Amino acid sequence: MSSALIQQYLPGYPAHVHAQILHLHTQGQLQTYLQTRYPQPHTIQSDKALYDFCSALKQRYLKNAPLLDKVHFDNRLTIEKQTLGLNRAVSRVQGGKLKAKKEIRISAFFKNTPLAFLQMIVVHELAHLKERDHDKAFYQLCLHMEPNYMQYEFDCRVYLLSQVLASQLNSAAVEPI
Repeated sequence: MSSALIQQYLPGYPAHVHAQILHLHTQGQLQTYLQTRYPQPHTIQSDKALYDFCSALKQRYLKNAPLLDKVHFDNRLTIEKQTLGLNRAVSRVQGGKLKAKKEIRISAFFKNTPLAFLQMIVVHELAHLKERDHDKAFYQLCLHMEPNYMQYEFDCRVYLLSQVLASQLNSAAVEPI
């Protein structure tokens, strides 16, 4: 595993954290670490269930934020593109008025992840309803909605890294010499 790959998935984290992740990987314990912390995936598999999940969080923490018109899993958002969620306002002209509909798209990758990771990405996208930039106020809002947000974000990054490493290992095992 190259340090460039660790840097890509864990930018801004100190060198000793990179070393710990590298050690877990070389010992074959990275998957075990994640499996122990997050033993099973969630049951939210449909767009309707995702909409209900997002709406419940929004209603609990962001009552004054704009209503969500659409929330769905999107197969086009992938790890390779490094886009795990999107928050958009789709504008349309209706009569003489401009209507903006709020839309959240979550990568379909999160259908098969632990609930904590889905919750982290949903909280992230919901926070963008109030705070557009990734600044201090944005992360304070994320922490208000999910007190373990930072840990979930870190573990999700490690999970993404482990998925990439597993796919590289599988593709290397399949390729003929």
